[in-house]
Amino acid sequence: YVCRYYMSRGHWQIVDHSKGKPREGAFDTLPLDEAPKAVVQTALKAANAIGNGLYGVDLKQTGRKVLVIEVNDNPNIDGGVEDKVTGAALYQRIMREFLRRLEARGR
Repeated sequence: YVCRYYMSRGHWQIVDHSKGKPREGAFDTLPLDEAPKAVVQTALKAANAIGNGLYGVDLKQTGRKVLVIEVNDNPNIDGGVEDKVTGAALYQRIMREFLRRLEARGR
């Protein structure tokens, strides 16, 4: 999946904590085949440069340019947001991969 996050209205971050109750910006969750090819390629290249793990890659797209902001080794996977497209299948896929890696190590 690809998730596009929008800044909280009138604020420079996705979540605005400055006025007591947090205000969140909107988001769009897309299947990979609907995401811009350059976005997916850039995210994969950045994640693969870090290693073979579960990463969240923050990107900024300006026109045709896609820039890496950061690679997170503890990405958000929130119910109703990142799993909006795939639902429970997202968690099943992650757990299957963790199990496969543990079994490959003989555990």
